[in-house]
Amino acid sequence: MIKALVSLVSLICLGLTALGLSGCSPLALFDALGPRDKGGRLAVRDAAYGADPRQRLDVFVPTVPVERAPVLVFFYGGSWSSGSKDDYAFAAQAFAAQGFVTVLPDYRLYPQARFPEFLKDGAAAIAWVRDNIAAQGGDPNRIVLAGHSAGAYNAAMLGLDTEYLRQAGVDPRTVRAVAGLSGPYDFLPFDQKTSIEVFGQAPDPETTQPVSFAGAHSPPTFLATGDKDTVVKPRNTASLAARLRNARVPVQERTYEGLDHSDTLLALSVSFRRKAPVLAEMSAFLHQHAGARRLTTLTMH
Repeated sequence: MIKALVSLVSLICLGLTALGLSGCSPLALFDALGPRDKGGRLAVRDAAYGADPRQRLDVFVPTVPVERAPVLVFFYGGSWSSGSKDDYAFAAQAFAAQGFVTVLPDYRLYPQARFPEFLKDGAAAIAWVRDNIAAQGGDPNRIVLAGHSAGAYNAAMLGLDTEYLRQAGVDPRTVRAVAGLSGPYDFLPFDQKTSIEVFGQAPDPETTQPVSFAGAHSPPTFLATGDKDTVVKPRNTASLAARLRNARVPVQERTYEGLDHSDTLLALSVSFRRKAPVLAEMSAFLHQHAGARRLTTLTMH
């Protein structure tokens, strides 16, 4: 069913392109035309968290205000070379309807940015959250990070390698949990075109891998993938989940039967929510742990 709709949307996009209407992508059209959760709404559009045109973010809030709500920062995928926050409002609105003040940032992409510049952008967006989210009803001390595909990598790295947040002036302990959908977390050696272009210049390849930073002080983590994913192999999810479990970090690992790489994202939408309980399970985990890490328990270095 998901593949049939994506095919239909692709055909519509091709037709619009033939008519001279550029800028159409299947996901953009899906986001524009699909039904949205009524429990969330757009509150802030194109707020600048940096000087570059790509350093902009949107904020979605619950329709019924929640006092000092947990804040979810969602990073979209696209192989670090494509993507726009404007195509992911369906996901942000879904999380807002689940009670999260939800932040949806753009970030610089390849070839403009290589590792680790997009992670610095993510940390700068979180610094904006710390300074500004209270005005939208969010609690700057209860932040959770989430993402799909390359965005799941970004969320995991920002949650596990605390140096990026420290450099942005953010206390890493404010990140209470991380959730990743179909993310690459353990992909050495660099043997694909994307990984070579985006990460190949890193002096120490190990520092590009989320699994390298999994440890006892890592935040609770929800990791999900589909057993039909051929883009980012499910072994990435299994590897990071095992590393975190060995460090005695709370982990929920889910492999959804019949889902491929894009399905884990689309299952967040109203249209395909029955495909798998991704939104419900992910939201429940993040709510459970949003207040679980006490700021007094860890020592800053």
